Amino acid sequence: MSSLHELTALELARLVTGREVSPTEILDHTLTRAHALGERVGAFVAVTEGLAREQARAVEKSVLSGVSVPPLAGVPCPIKDLTMVAGQPFTMGSAAFAGTLAPVDDGVVTLLRDAGTLMVGKTTTPELGLPCYTEPDIAPAARSPWDLTRSAGGSSGGAAAAVAAHIVPVAHASDGGGSIRIPASVCGLVGLKPTRGRVSPGPYGVDSAGLAATGVLTRDVRDTAALLDVLTPGWPGDLFRLAGPATTFLDACDRSPGRLRIGVLTAPVIAAGTRVDRACLDAVVATAALLTDLGHVVDEAPVPFPASRWESFEALWSVLAATAPVTPDREHQLVAYTRWLRRHGRTFSGVQYAEAVVSVQRTTREAAAVWAPFDVIVSPTLARLPAFVGEIRNDDDPAADFAAQIEYTPWTSIWNLTGWPAVSLPLHRVDVDGKVLPVGVMVGGRHGAEETLLALSAQLEDARPWRPALTALARQPWLQVSGEQ
Repeated sequence: MSSLHELTALELARLVTGREVSPTEILDHTLTRAHALGERVGAFVAVTEGLAREQARAVEKSVLSGVSVPPLAGVPCPIKDLTMVAGQPFTMGSAAFAGTLAPVDDGVVTLLRDAGTLMVGKTTTPELGLPCYTEPDIAPAARSPWDLTRSAGGSSGGAAAAVAAHIVPVAHASDGGGSIRIPASVCGLVGLKPTRGRVSPGPYGVDSAGLAATGVLTRDVRDTAALLDVLTPGWPGDLFRLAGPATTFLDACDRSPGRLRIGVLTAPVIAAGTRVDRACLDAVVATAALLTDLGHVVDEAPVPFPASRWESFEALWSVLAATAPVTPDREHQLVAYTRWLRRHGRTFSGVQYAEAVVSVQRTTREAAAVWAPFDVIVSPTLARLPAFVGEIRNDDDPAADFAAQIEYTPWTSIWNLTGWPAVSLPLHRVDVDGKVLPVGVMVGGRHGAEETLLALSAQLEDARPWRPALTALARQPWLQVSGEQ
């Protein structure tokens, strides 16, 4: 048997269901790695051993009774610290919320608990989840296990670091402008942002501007599909509702995607003229060639709308920051970037905000018309190789910080603006000064097309497996923990 930390969520669940390994054994192994590696990679703002042990005992009881075994029995799955877990820290990456405990479980936490997962910790996020790096003042910066000098991305950076360091097989994440796909690219993981409304923010959260979506970070496509099956049941009063899969999202991974019309987009969209690293372009070129070999029709895709259209996203994002529930006496505890973004958000009038909402909807229609000939759009996930820790954050000039983030991520927020699904896949790697770095390729689809994306992603994974590289990463000396074989 492989080491427990090398297994996928589905593999672990099968072992638990077959009574070959107990949830407590898995938890002990996970906690050992969390304590040994978590701080080095900046994975957790809190490790929640007591809660996880309580959940492990409950899962063991279900397994031993044989009556109703949950689908992800005994699988460790931490929760991003923008999401509430009753009685656990809820700091949202900010000193302004230090000491806050969540009063209830958010809906996705309830669903993950009911699926049998073990909530082993709250993962690190930047303040309010706003930037594309994870360098909060209240916790260690999230770092890529491939190169500890580089950021794990954001805002789900702690989640990505925990999965890539093989502390956990999967981690809850969320994405308002690329916050699942950016860390996935940086850390060599699978990161799917679902369609708007696919995963409900209920029963306590709301959709707001509809930019954010909940998902997970994993090491393979089938784990992503299995977790999506768990997260999709809605709650009363949901604003958006989508038809479910033909059977399950996991089943979609074993179906042929068919012969797809695939558009390749390498020109930056929201930051026209941004320099794109050769490795990021090479990743897309290699993926396009692979897709052609797999029988798909591949052609160049145009930029879907002028860069100026993205200003509507900026307006919504800034106002979203301004509406965060920070009391006046705590405003000074926010980092410079958050304070700047909140000031910017307050400059928009109600009419301007309404105009931005209308502009987003019109831009979505425009993109749909321009990309109508294609089933799928393939692009780089990021314009550059993984940024170094501290490289983008700029407390002296938050406006420059914001501009640098845009140049780093000129494709990801398109899919938040439209609300369509997109996934970053670890299809490429490059050697930089003796260190191997992952390079993500983003695959986006039409509204509600997760089954197509999962089928295509599984086909690509089967054709060009990335798990051997992730397993090799787990066996690096610094990622080994005392007593492991």
